[in-house]
Amino acid sequence: MTAKTLHGFKEAELALLQNRQVGNTCTLHAITTSLRLLLGFNLDPMALSEEVDQLWWRGKLMRVFPGWAVTPKGQVRILRYIAKTRGLAVNAVFHKGIPEILPGTLSDDTVIPIITLTWLWRQAPPIFYGEDPSKLNTSNKPGGHSMILAAYDPDHAVGGTIAAPWGFINPWRNQANRLYWMQDHDFRKAWRFKVPFNGPNPLVLIYRTTF
Repeated sequence: MTAKTLHGFKEAELALLQNRQVGNTCTLHAITTSLRLLLGFNLDPMALSEEVDQLWWRGKLMRVFPGWAVTPKGQVRILRYIAKTRGLAVNAVFHKGIPEILPGTLSDDTVIPIITLTWLWRQAPPIFYGEDPSKLNTSNKPGGHSMILAAYDPDHAVGGTIAAPWGFINPWRNQANRLYWMQDHDFRKAWRFKVPFNGPNPLVLIYRTTF
């Protein structure tokens, strides 16, 4: 399979969309970055996180707890809430995907794919920045993380020898010039972990609509 990037952008262009997250806000970064790419609409992820927290206390549950995780189906609820309250021509759907269809989503310039990974104790999957072989995501605790799938390149390697074909827009760095990358085995294992009430391989597609 040939290499692909999200909407045909260069890696450096996609990397510039990354901003370092504060707190448990990876989902909010993924959603607001998607809105920038699809509509040119700017929304501060931290302001959105606070808004979602305030709504939780009023009974509109779009994340598990205030300041805590957002499930894939919660991502859909947040995106639809934004579309309704801001009058945006955008929607989101939840799928149980398979790795083989993911590269094809990159070519559709009306769609942004958000991937959610989950892992148990001492099983955090390594994530690499660009071609740097330093393993990031080294926590021994169970956890989860959501990112925008931004590239598939079967020839991409870190450290010159470690094949890492899956590239992501990941909110771990400001002023980045590279995407973050994962090895195929690690990506598939963390993606097929069964998220409670969401199942394995959770895929959220955010897409442009017409009124």
